[in-house]
Amino acid sequence: MISKIDYLPPDTALISPGNALAKAFSKQCAQYFNDASSTFDVPLKPAGTAHQQKVWNATLGIEVGKVMTYGEIAKKIKSGPRAVGTACGANPYPLVTPCHRVVSAQGLGGFMKENSPGFYRQIKIWLLKHEGVL
Repeated sequence: MISKIDYLPPDTALISPGNALAKAFSKQCAQYFNDASSTFDVPLKPAGTAHQQKVWNATLGIEVGKVMTYGEIAKKIKSGPRAVGTACGANPYPLVTPCHRVVSAQGLGGFMKENSPGFYRQIKIWLLKHEGVL
């Protein structure tokens, strides 16, 4: 099972996947980057609190090319928008669990615990453009 997914800086040297699971995930990533509507089906190690899992499961229902606000997710799972944002920021499976599709009512919102226009925010922008949202 995959226990965590990290985004690496663009200048990181790539290495070949070392096992069957890594190869399968690498292939699925390549498919996604070629076609944003492709899906992931790699086994994930259970993680997170019950609340985090509710949030992450709710994001799985957001279609490619669509977004929901933190408030909309909060209303759906009977929570608060800030708690939803915190859960999205703690997502150990970005890309597979698409928290990048959750945005602020006033704009883009943060991504992976970052609210400033840095590395992770640029990833969120890129993913949403790739999926046809921006």
